[in-house]
Amino acid sequence: MLRRVRQSLRQVLFLMARRPGLLCGAILLGVLLVLAVKFTCSRAKNVVAAARPPVRFFSSEAPVVDFYFGQLDQVDRIRSMAEVSLIFFYAPWCAHSMAARQELQQVAKRLAKQVRFLAVNCWWNQGKCRKQYRFFHFPIIHMFYRRFGPIEYRGPIVAPYVESFILRVITPLIYLPSPSSLKEFLSYHEPRVVGFFQFNSSPQPPGYITYLSSALQALRRDFQGVVRFGVVTNKHVAEAISLQDESVYLHRRFNTSLIFPRRELNFTSEAICRWVFEHSETVLRWLQPPGTKSHLLEQELTKGPALLLFLPHNPLGSGPSPLLQQVADVAVRYHSCDNADRLSSDDGSASRSLCCQSVPLPDSSTRMCEVCLKTSPAIPGSSSSCCWFPSVAQEGDVLQPYVRDCCLNRGSASASVNNSTLSSCGNFLSNYSPFGQYSACCRQKKPHLDESDAGTREVPLPPSSGAQQREDDGITGLQCQTNRTLRFYLLDVALNWALAVRLGAGGNASAPLHQNAGSDDDRSGDGSFAAIVNLKDEVHYVLHRSPAATLSESLETFIRNFSAPYSLLHRHLVGEEVRKGAEEETKHEDDRQQSPPPPPLLVTEVTTSSFLPIVMDIHKDVLLFYYTQWCGFCSVLNHIILQLARLLQANGAVTVARVNVARNDLPWEFMVDHVPSILLFPKYRKHFSVKFPDQLPITLPNLLRFILQHAGSVQYADKPVPAEAEAPGPGAVFRAEFLELQHEVQMLRQARERLSQQLAQLWRDNRRLNFDARSLEAQNAELHQERQNLEEQHREKSRQLGKAVRRLQELADASEDLLNENALLRALLVALKDRAEAKDQAEAELHEEEEKRSHMAS
Repeated sequence: MLRRVRQSLRQVLFLMARRPGLLCGAILLGVLLVLAVKFTCSRAKNVVAAARPPVRFFSSEAPVVDFYFGQLDQVDRIRSMAEVSLIFFYAPWCAHSMAARQELQQVAKRLAKQVRFLAVNCWWNQGKCRKQYRFFHFPIIHMFYRRFGPIEYRGPIVAPYVESFILRVITPLIYLPSPSSLKEFLSYHEPRVVGFFQFNSSPQPPGYITYLSSALQALRRDFQGVVRFGVVTNKHVAEAISLQDESVYLHRRFNTSLIFPRRELNFTSEAICRWVFEHSETVLRWLQPPGTKSHLLEQELTKGPALLLFLPHNPLGSGPSPLLQQVADVAVRYHSCDNADRLSSDDGSASRSLCCQSVPLPDSSTRMCEVCLKTSPAIPGSSSSCCWFPSVAQEGDVLQPYVRDCCLNRGSASASVNNSTLSSCGNFLSNYSPFGQYSACCRQKKPHLDESDAGTREVPLPPSSGAQQREDDGITGLQCQTNRTLRFYLLDVALNWALAVRLGAGGNASAPLHQNAGSDDDRSGDGSFAAIVNLKDEVHYVLHRSPAATLSESLETFIRNFSAPYSLLHRHLVGEEVRKGAEEETKHEDDRQQSPPPPPLLVTEVTTSSFLPIVMDIHKDVLLFYYTQWCGFCSVLNHIILQLARLLQANGAVTVARVNVARNDLPWEFMVDHVPSILLFPKYRKHFSVKFPDQLPITLPNLLRFILQHAGSVQYADKPVPAEAEAPGPGAVFRAEFLELQHEVQMLRQARERLSQQLAQLWRDNRRLNFDARSLEAQNAELHQERQNLEEQHREKSRQLGKAVRRLQELADASEDLLNENALLRALLVALKDRAEAKDQAEAELHEEEEKRSHMAS
C-alpha cells in the first residue's frame, strides 16, 4: 500500500515538474477553497442574533428586589441577613410568572416589614441561577426562615393563599398562655402538636430550637400546614394534658394521644416530624391544585371513593367558617368508630350524672331543649361535679348550635309530637376538645313546670339502648361498618369552580334522565357544592340539597345513601347544553325578531339532556354517530354524515344525529367501546338497536343499505287506540292484554330464531373443533416419528463420535512414542557429535605436536 502511494506521488511530482502551470493552479485552487470555507464559517456564527439583555420584571415601586440578571451570590448574601425571606424564581416569558407577579406584589406590600421579598430571573442563560438550578416549570416560590430552608410553596399563586403560607412560616409555633387557649387550640379537627418548654431556668431551653425546627420540617413536608404546632411555657397549663418539661404531645381524636418517646427515638427535628406524620389522624384534607398541570387530584381519586366538598374559603380567616365546622363535625362522626362502639356498649351508664340546662324553643310552646355538659374523666384535674354554663350576657350564643340541632323533627306533623322519639337524646359532638362534650335532648314540656326546673341542675342520664342512639346519629362510626369507605376532601369553590361545573354544579342537565327530585341548581345559597367521585367504577353522584335542610343533615343523608348495600343514589350525567349565547340574545333581541328564522340543521346535535327525547322517539328511525373532538377518523367521516343527512332531509321518518361522548355522559346501556361508531335505533323497536358492522367501510352507499335493511316498519308497531275509544271497560282490558300477548309471542319468536342461530353456530364450532383435533393428532404422530428419527440419528452420531475418540487416542499414543524415539535419537546424535569433536581435537593436537617436532628438528 505504501509503495503504491509513493509511486503515485512520484508520478504527480514528475507531471508537475514537466508542467509548472499545473502546479501553480492546484496551489491557487487550494488557497481559494480554504478562504471560502473560512468565510462561510465566520458568517455562520453571526446567523443567530445575540439575546437581548433582560429587563426589570417587577415594578420599581414594588417592595421586591428583582435580580433580573440571575445573581445568586447577591441573593444568598441578602437572604443570610434577613430573618424571613421569600425567593421568587421566574422566567420573563412565562404566562404563569406574569400572572403571579401581581399577586406577589400585593402580598409584598402587606408583609414588607416582616419578610424580605427577592425575585430571580432563572432563565437568563448567562446568569448563575440558570447554570446552578434546573427548574422544569415556573414560577417557583422558596421560603427561608433564618438558615432553615428552602420551604417550597406548591399551592395556587393567589394573594390570600400565598400570604397565609408566609404567615405560617413566620409563626410556625402558636403560643398557648392559658388553659382556654389550649382548649381552643385542641378543639379543631386538624392534627395538633403541643410542646412544653420552661423558660425560667435559661433564656432558651435546649429542646426548643429542635421543636421549632420540627415545625418548619412539617411545613416543608406539607406546605398547607395541616399539622399545627403549639408551645406551652406554663406548668399549670401543661398539667391539663399531663405534659412534662421538654416533651411533645400529639393530640389524637380517635385513638389515644401520644407523647414523643425520647428513650426510643432521638430528639431531632427530623425524628419529631416523621413521628408526627406517622401517627397523626386526618379526617379532612384540603386540595389546592396549583393551577397548572398537576396529578394531585388523580393521585387522591385513585385511592378510592372520595367526597369532594366545594366550600367558600378564606385562607386569612381567624377561624373555621360555620360551613367548615358542619363538614368537620360530619367527618369526625363518620370516622369515630370508637364512639359508635361506645354508644352500643354503654347500656349500664345510667348512674352517671350530667349537668343540664333547659332552654325553651322559640318556635314551639310544647317542647324544650335540654343541653347537657358531660365532662371527660380522662382529663387530669377535671371534676364531674363541676357544672357551668355561659350566661346570656357573656356567651349567650354558645348554646344556639345545640338548640338548633336539638329538635330536628319540629317541622313534622302534630301527630309526631307525642311520639316516643321526643324523649330520646341525641349526642351532638360539635366541640372536638378532650375536655368535655355537649349533648342535646328534645323533650315535651310538662304542664306544671316549676321555675326551679328551668335552671341548672344535675339530672341522671336516662337509660337508652345503643340501637336507639345509633338511629339518632346514623353516620357515627359508619367508616367501620361499610366496605365503601369515603375520603373527605375540601376545595375552594372560587378557585375550582370549573371542576365543580364539570361534576354537575350549576344547571343540572342530567336530572331528567334519572331523577325527578332535586333543584335545578345544585349549588346552594351558601355557595357550597358536594359530589362523591368513584374513579374505579367511573361514576359520580351529586348532592341535591333541600332548602330547608342544613349542610350537615344533607351530607349525612348523602353519605348514608352511598354506603347502603344497594345504593339509593343515581349516577350523575354531565353534558354540554346547547346554549347559543344567552347574553348575545338579550343584546340583539330586536334584530333577531326582524331577521328570518334560521334554517333547520341537517345533523341533530345530541346532548345528555336531549338524548332520550331525540333518540328514543318511537316514530322515527334515528341514526346516531358517536364522535369526539380529538378523533381524527371522526373528522374524516363528517362529510359522509352530511351527505347522508342531505339525502334524507325530505324523509321526516329518519333522523341523522351525532353525540360528542367526550363531553356528554350517557347511560351505560347506550355507550360504545370505541369511536367512531354508528348505531341505528329503529322506530317501534328501540330496544333492537343495531350497530354498523366494523368490517364494512363507512361510505354513503353502505350507510343507505344499512338503514334500509334495519329500519322499522309499521308491522312492528302496536297500533295505538284512538283517544275516543279509550273509555274504561272490558274491551279496553282485553285489547291491552291482547297487545301484550302479541308482543310476548313476537319476542319468543325472535328468541327462538336467536337460539337456532346459536345452536347452528355451536354445531359449526364443534365440527371445526373435531377437524382441528384430527389435524392435531396427525401432527402429533408426525412429530413422534420425527422424534424417533432424531433419536436414531443421535445414537448413530454417538457411535461415530466414540470411534473417532478412540482413533484420536491411538494417534495420541503413537505421537507420544514418536516423540520419545525422537528424543532418544537426539541424545545419540549429541553423543556422536561429542565423539567426533573429541576425535578432531585429538587429531589436531597430534598434528600440532608433529609440527613442533619438525620445527625443533629443523
